[in-house]
Amino acid sequence: MIVLGIETSCDETAASVVGPSGVLSDVVHTQEIHREYGGVVPELAGRAHAERIVTTATAALQRAGVEKPEGVAATSGPGLMGAVLVGLCFGKAAAIGWGVPFVGVNHLEGHLLAPLLEDEPPSFPFLSLVVSGGHTTLYLAKAVGEYEVLGQTIDDAAGEAFDKVARMLGLGYPGGPAVDALATRGNPQGVSLPRPDPGRRLGNAVARRGANLARRPLDMSFSGLKTAVKTHLERNALYGTADPDTAASFQAAVADVLCQRIERAMKETGIRRVALGGGVAANSYLRERVQALDAAVTLPPRSRCTDNGSMIAHVGRLRMLMGQRDSWSTTAQANWVPGT
Repeated sequence: MIVLGIETSCDETAASVVGPSGVLSDVVHTQEIHREYGGVVPELAGRAHAERIVTTATAALQRAGVEKPEGVAATSGPGLMGAVLVGLCFGKAAAIGWGVPFVGVNHLEGHLLAPLLEDEPPSFPFLSLVVSGGHTTLYLAKAVGEYEVLGQTIDDAAGEAFDKVARMLGLGYPGGPAVDALATRGNPQGVSLPRPDPGRRLGNAVARRGANLARRPLDMSFSGLKTAVKTHLERNALYGTADPDTAASFQAAVADVLCQRIERAMKETGIRRVALGGGVAANSYLRERVQALDAAVTLPPRSRCTDNGSMIAHVGRLRMLMGQRDSWSTTAQANWVPGT
């Protein structure tokens, strides 16, 4: 089955064609307009998607040599609602016009299962860490559509922390690649920074804040780390300066937290198959650290860590092969847990 996938959850307009042999084409247009604002502006993102979606999808089909796919999949959440709706409406309209099935795909499930597109994919069950600008969650993937959340950030996502620290270092937006590049010239032990561990602080203090805030041993936190970077830069008159040691030390702290949670999860579950997904999974230092773990690790190429259409086409194809067909009334979902 050959499926066209559409992804417009944030600031990448992406389309891809995936078939039995894998990815046939993958076209991504990254919106540059947000750089001057230091972050994604939802209204501008939606407009840019509307301007690019037709040419992007057309290019994906042409590069794949496909005139008419056998199914269409589109991100239907979570993400910026105006942006998601552009791709979702286009995907449904295209499926209606072609007379083929349509499936709305969870953006996070796309990242979660992207490693299955690799030549040597992990077999179920496996641990999947989805780490991006908006989400940082460690899953136990038991089967397609069956996922257990083992731990997640209780505040900033790792990618969000990268963007905020990048601004403190005067690097602009997006912050992840800029911090990664600057850190190559720095010392990862050059600045003493904390490794926040909210999962260790269970008990009365949490209970007083409400039972719904109870934390798990695999939960994560990056807000305090971001604040520690800010304090260091201000005390040393480095705020706004591209300091390599600060970038390297911050990056190392994030990797320490993430790898520690993976190691705990392997010990807790007995599963030693690990996969990464999401934009932060493109970080060179994190990739090295995860590959050094005593585990069978699957890392998608950087092009499939950031938002892309192939991961959406892939999940849509898997679900269509399982018999799923979504109605034309399918709408965008702001909060959508994978597997629900």
